[in-house]
Amino acid sequence: MEASAGLVAGSHNRNELVVIRRESGGGPGAARRADAQAPCQICGDEVGVGFDGEPFVACNECAFPVCRACYEYERREGSQACPQCRTRYKRLKGCPRVAGDEEEDGVDDIEGEFGLQQGGGRGDADDPQLVAEAMLRAQMSYGRGGDAQHFGAAVPNVPLLTNGQMVDDIPPEQHALVPSYMAGAGGGGKRIHPLPFADPSLPVQPRSMDPSKDLAAYGYGSVAWKERMEGWKQKQERMQQLRNEGGGDWDGDDADLPLMDEARQPLSRKVPISSSKINPYRMIIIIRLVVLGFFFHYRVMHPVNDAFALWLISVICEIWFAMSWILDQFPKWLPIERETYLDRLSLRFDKEGRPSQLAPVDFFVSTVDPSKEPPLVTANTVLSILAVDYPVEKVSCYVSDDGAAMLTFEALSETSEFAKKWVPFCKKFSLEPRAPEWYFQQKIDYLKDKVAASFVRERRAMKREYEEFKVRINALVAKAQKVPEEGWTMQDGSPWPGNNVRDHPGMIQVFLGQSGGHDVDGNELPRLVYVSREKRPGYNHHKKAGAMNALVRVSAVLSNAPYLLNLDCDHYINNSKAIKEAMCFMMDPLVGKKVCYVQFPQRFDGIDRHDRYANRNVVFFDINMKGLDGIQGPIYVGTGCVFRRQALYGYDAPKTKKPPSRTCNCWPKWCLCCCCSDRKNKKKTSKPKTDKKKRLFFKKAENPSPAYALGEIEEGVPGAENEKAGIVNQQKLEKKFGQSSVFVASTLLENGGTLKSASPASLLKEAIHVISCGYEDKTDWGKEIGWIYGSITEDILTGFKMHCHGWRSIYCIPKRPAFKGSAPLNLSDRLHQVLRWALGSVEIFFSKHCPLWYGYGGGLKFLERFSYINSIVYPWTSVPLLAYCTLPAICLLTGKFITPELTNVASIWFMALFICIAVTGILEMRWSGVAIDDWWRNEQFWVIGGVSAHLFAIFQGLLKVLAGIDTSFTVTSKAGDDEEFSELYTFKWTTLLIAPTTLLLLNFIGVVAGISNAINNGYESWGPLFGKLFFAFWVIIHLYPFLKGLVGRQNRTPTIVIVWSILLASIFSLLWVRIDPFLAKSDGPLLEECGLDCN
Repeated sequence: MEASAGLVAGSHNRNELVVIRRESGGGPGAARRADAQAPCQICGDEVGVGFDGEPFVACNECAFPVCRACYEYERREGSQACPQCRTRYKRLKGCPRVAGDEEEDGVDDIEGEFGLQQGGGRGDADDPQLVAEAMLRAQMSYGRGGDAQHFGAAVPNVPLLTNGQMVDDIPPEQHALVPSYMAGAGGGGKRIHPLPFADPSLPVQPRSMDPSKDLAAYGYGSVAWKERMEGWKQKQERMQQLRNEGGGDWDGDDADLPLMDEARQPLSRKVPISSSKINPYRMIIIIRLVVLGFFFHYRVMHPVNDAFALWLISVICEIWFAMSWILDQFPKWLPIERETYLDRLSLRFDKEGRPSQLAPVDFFVSTVDPSKEPPLVTANTVLSILAVDYPVEKVSCYVSDDGAAMLTFEALSETSEFAKKWVPFCKKFSLEPRAPEWYFQQKIDYLKDKVAASFVRERRAMKREYEEFKVRINALVAKAQKVPEEGWTMQDGSPWPGNNVRDHPGMIQVFLGQSGGHDVDGNELPRLVYVSREKRPGYNHHKKAGAMNALVRVSAVLSNAPYLLNLDCDHYINNSKAIKEAMCFMMDPLVGKKVCYVQFPQRFDGIDRHDRYANRNVVFFDINMKGLDGIQGPIYVGTGCVFRRQALYGYDAPKTKKPPSRTCNCWPKWCLCCCCSDRKNKKKTSKPKTDKKKRLFFKKAENPSPAYALGEIEEGVPGAENEKAGIVNQQKLEKKFGQSSVFVASTLLENGGTLKSASPASLLKEAIHVISCGYEDKTDWGKEIGWIYGSITEDILTGFKMHCHGWRSIYCIPKRPAFKGSAPLNLSDRLHQVLRWALGSVEIFFSKHCPLWYGYGGGLKFLERFSYINSIVYPWTSVPLLAYCTLPAICLLTGKFITPELTNVASIWFMALFICIAVTGILEMRWSGVAIDDWWRNEQFWVIGGVSAHLFAIFQGLLKVLAGIDTSFTVTSKAGDDEEFSELYTFKWTTLLIAPTTLLLLNFIGVVAGISNAINNGYESWGPLFGKLFFAFWVIIHLYPFLKGLVGRQNRTPTIVIVWSILLASIFSLLWVRIDPFLAKSDGPLLEECGLDCN
């Protein structure tokens, strides 16, 4: 893929593929001519070109710049190996033969050696037709040898013990340590591994050496071998001595020893909560359970006869609250924290001066509507990704524009140009954060720890560049406000393909990459790709989940990194080392294989100091998620998450091999024989021979090598039948993943990697194919693969399915927040956001993926299931919560109460319950570090959201499930006015505001009525009044942020909200006046006998 290819638009179903705009001056020829000017790294002269006019490349493995003269001298007099990668130089066309050059079949076939025939050339191998045919035959030999009938035999290119030297009459394909799968029978066998070198994950079967020859002929016993062995033994002895001395000072001259020892250490570790903090917390949970039991025993056994309905409603509500508390509390039983060691990661995978071995990562950024998600916000997110502290060749950024907006496309084009200046500036001075908008807004001393004399000058220049960049983006936004009647047109006059948002072809544009991805200093930049999937009427596109699945397929075709990171367009990278933090878990050899994703907490900018509407969600991210990390891992929250690609493909987690069972020798042999015979008979009866197959989809861990993961291959099948089985398995894979041979081939590569032989044109055509609107029809996408469909909160379903497959997740909290985003500022937008989440939970509750009945017998742990049940049940708590918040007002208006007169024993249980609730919260804040104001704001918004958004989510969910009436949601606004917190008290019209406003008015009227009633009836009625007032004030205090927002800006409060609330409150008040007016509680005058006979 090249950045100069232009915008590619097309539709696979309509067989259309058009390059709309192509810039001149690009292409591989220009890149090669530029590379030809690079000087030789040995003598300093120009590298020059070869006989075919192309740049001279001495080493085909790393392309280290060496001129022809130095290349020939190194082959003739030197080590015959590349100075950088130490790969033995191969003989090129026109160069003299030296000792050690390989020959094919003993014939000096120059044309065959240099790939000028059909079998060796790359032209035929690049043919997509041959790639597809090889794929259908289950042969992964893309452009590297192909089938025996099409391509010639290829000599395996593996490092030999003899450093490539021929030893007498032993041909290289039969050399020791040559994997058997690399040397086919008769030199024409099939080689199914796509790479030109041996894969260390594949089993290597050493071939026997000739016993008549001396071991020195194979490299063993030579002088160099003996010196290496002696040096290794001395290192081991010194390291052992150092360990025995207990880490004392060591004055040796070998600096690699401590580094080697450090590199062997784990990349991360668990940090359990201190026992002095967690043990009292667990004890109070047990005590609270016991107190709850006695409390409910008293409540059930002592009904209130004169207010039986109120008593029954209150008891039902309290039982529901208790069950909800249990579901929320017990997943927090085993909280843990984690530490990462970035220095060990660098020692193991990213040593200075050597090629980085860190795994590639594909970044996903999703956006829909540029009017709600400003392009400047998206641009800052993209810039922070391109400037991340990670090897540039390992980073690819894909931006999904699900609204097909030309504004987003043009803004991304401007962003790619500004990135050529911004990225080198960030990396030169190690800036944090690397989103320019937030970096220049920091109110800190930017000269701190900056010793470079040029920093101030370059910072001022970069700030001017960014201001000009903002002017250009804002000009695009202003221009997009008025859409032309004929639609948007591009610079070359062609119409914009996305003018019709609901009916447009798929579009792909590579802005940065390979030939067009260099900054102002000449350094390579990460790949940046614009993607807009095809949309046609009559198709269900599945909103964000469908867009994310399209990105999974496009990235698999173009880059196929083994790890993915998805971000919302308003979440920028705040910590440039966040990806390395995740790699400490993903690439850890001890725990990494079973990790499906690493979730980071969400942190937000632009929230007022008091966080009036609990936008930060501190309790959830710092208490609940830490508790889940100690069980099976946190749930997926939709953004800031690094995925393992193979886990998204629906595979089961690799199972840990159990150690072999030990037997006791003290038992008699006849007893052991009887037991063993019984077990063997059971195994024989349970598994007949016809069922002995290797499954692909859910037992892929048994065959971790992608080369052998080609399906259900029967054991002992002959070659002809095996090839038929390969075709059948290929069809099964296409039924599961879709009708794209290139994408299906990429799913078999567990460690990622692309098809090197495929041309950019064929990859673009395949990428357009996988984002077509009908690609997912009759496949497992959205059911078992990728982001799961069936709910607008696709994040919960996706993480739940992975945990059911036995994977575990990791919760990573770096010292510097990894990502930061923007949160809704006013209450109306906040309630709509909460409504969307709650509706998604209701949809999951009515779906087949409900945690109450789905996934039993899989890999989901019991307490983890508790957390998922709580995540889909919590909206239903709004019904008892609304009833319970109404009870205080009813009690004050009617003079009745939900409990009888308390005895001394009953008072103890009530007081003990309230004390346990308070102590539980205090101990949670103690071990988690959450501040008391954050905890209290969370409690307040639990009531506000419960009586408004959660309640409406239930009604909308029932309408959608029972009546099929779907509810459309608008995207939450990502930007406010220029004035800071200007919209904090803005109230936009929404029905969600009626219920809490009515509750406030009812409880205020109840308090006034209760106090008036007590004044009218005398001092004896003040005692029972305090209990009723306590519950009324409990409701009012929890709704206080809503009340403050309601009266804070009276001129902005919607009139319709106040009218409806006063109307509802008046109806309840008039009903109370009709039933129980302001009169003393007496039936008439009190008559007493005076003792006189009046007759």
